[in-house]
Amino acid sequence: MASRGHVRYSRLAADEDSDYDARFDYTPKSFDKVPWRSIALALFLFALGCMLLFLSYFIFTGYMGGEQSQAYSLLGLGILVFLPGFYETRIAYYAWRGAEGYRFASIPDY
Repeated sequence: MASRGHVRYSRLAADEDSDYDARFDYTPKSFDKVPWRSIALALFLFALGCMLLFLSYFIFTGYMGGEQSQAYSLLGLGILVFLPGFYETRIAYYAWRGAEGYRFASIPDY
């Protein structure tokens, strides 16, 4: 690794009497931005997961034709799809309602 001897650093002025920290004053505009595509994806995953879980339930109870292995496969897929959809939909709902600790910035934007 090359030496950086030509760079001169200087010590920053420190205010020992103040409890003020400028890092916590930053409020970016992304907190106010609603990630519509992410919310649409979350709603789609939520609905698809519900549908797969209902189909597996109907196969297990005998209301629909099918084998037990198909019901277990639909149950596994339904759980894998339902959980992220429910999680992000819940965050979006609470952020929309203005609940404490929930913001649209918690949802990744695609």
